[in-house]
Amino acid sequence: MVIGSASAGYKFDFKAEGVFLTIYPTSEKLFELSDMRQILRENKVNDYDVGILSRTIREASGRAQKISEAVEGSFSKEEEAAEENFAQIIVELTRDKMQATIRYDTRGGAKLPTTEMILTALNDAGVVFGIDHEAIEAGSQSLTPFVAAKGTPPINGENAYIDRKFNLGISGKPHLDEFGRADYKDLNLFVLAKENQTLAIRIPQTKGTSGKNVLGQSVPPQNGRPCPMPEGKNTKVVGEHRLIATCNGQIVDTGNRISIDPRLEIKGSVGVETGDIEFDGSVTVKGNVEFGFNLSATGDIEIKGSVNGAQVRGRNVYISGGITGTDRAKVFAQNDIRTAFAENATLEADNNIFISDIALHSQIRAGKSIFAGQDSSGKGQIIGGHAIAGELVSAKSLGNSAFVVTKISVGIDPNLQRQYLELKKSYKSSRRQLTHITQTLNTLSKIDINKLPPARIESINALTRSQFPLAGQIRRTEKSLLEIEEKLSQMKNGRLHISDTIYPGVRLAINSTLKSIQSEYKHCTISLNDAGEVDVGPY
Repeated sequence: MVIGSASAGYKFDFKAEGVFLTIYPTSEKLFELSDMRQILRENKVNDYDVGILSRTIREASGRAQKISEAVEGSFSKEEEAAEENFAQIIVELTRDKMQATIRYDTRGGAKLPTTEMILTALNDAGVVFGIDHEAIEAGSQSLTPFVAAKGTPPINGENAYIDRKFNLGISGKPHLDEFGRADYKDLNLFVLAKENQTLAIRIPQTKGTSGKNVLGQSVPPQNGRPCPMPEGKNTKVVGEHRLIATCNGQIVDTGNRISIDPRLEIKGSVGVETGDIEFDGSVTVKGNVEFGFNLSATGDIEIKGSVNGAQVRGRNVYISGGITGTDRAKVFAQNDIRTAFAENATLEADNNIFISDIALHSQIRAGKSIFAGQDSSGKGQIIGGHAIAGELVSAKSLGNSAFVVTKISVGIDPNLQRQYLELKKSYKSSRRQLTHITQTLNTLSKIDINKLPPARIESINALTRSQFPLAGQIRRTEKSLLEIEEKLSQMKNGRLHISDTIYPGVRLAINSTLKSIQSEYKHCTISLNDAGEVDVGPY
């Protein structure tokens, strides 16, 4: 006779050799000691060991424990006969044949099978590898399921990869002399390579090691995948796995390609002697970039003189002098801009802008930060104009004692915002164009186009075909707009660091929250507090 079940958390087995109690482990307490004693009283079991009963409940091991001798009349002859039969052994294999589990069916008998019987059942099921004899020995002591065999999983091979022999992370960091002193005039803005220098080595892929499942079958591994050599402009592959430079120049690494950009050096100024310059690489100008001329490069630009009413565009732009020019001077950089001063100029950088001395009445836009006066020698002033940064504006002073209107905006990436506005404009134009095409086609659908001239029919067909790529472009633009909106919504940490003075006349916009400065603040940090209000704190 059996009372209880695994779902109930307990099971009494009234057998010929005694009364056995199994307590199953559960996450919650389903019964008390008094409940078990009540069941024993109801079944006329009075002579039992309370200590064993209590310990069995406390341990909840899932194994049957004898707590009393057999009670006459507590089981039938059929049950007694069934108790003499062995439990049926069930062998379960995982789908990948990497593990064999032993379970028991006790409906025809509950006698514990021997280890020999378990091994025979495994063999009959085809399990011949990874047999755990210790687990079988332990599992034969109870009717609890257990893992009897485990296969050996395969070991996959390693993918090939490119070991780069250069470090672009040193770019922008000052050179240290033999005494460890930083030379801020030598900022390592360019990472150069020499002809025949090793740029990268390909580490080949490796083969995997086969495994074996519990049926003794081989399990194939995944071999490592190869990768192509990142051969780019002015580089070549030597042997099978080494990439070298074929000329002196700047290293440009796009991820898939490693190239060498030879540097263009201009001994004098960019002006009437040179004309406009557009160069695929890096450029060094010993003189100035003169009024009305353009200098554009795909690499970094270093100008020893000044930019005077000219336009300069490059990856990083370093100007030893300054930028001037009646609102005609414009400097654009994909990464950083560094200059001594800016006057009536426009500066735009995707990352940071560094101005060592002063910015007067200029439009300054940085995707990350604007720094004015990072060394003790510079004034570090921003006076007039509009400075916009995605994260931080750090300066010695903003505005001046004459209360010149100076606009400062932080917390919104201006380049991302401009890209959003341009996409929005393009999106509206495309929507209008698609609406016009749709309305035109709807009108034409009401007439018999077969009566029209062939040229007119072809024009209608071309109009019909044009709506599909236009609709695809609109969907892509919508996706891009949503992505930019998400990025803009996450920009919430705009702040200002003022090491000296911020004067009245400065108009702040921090994450679109406006504040006009009415009195002087010194040595302060300005940001938004948790309530979304502009907060002036210590520097």
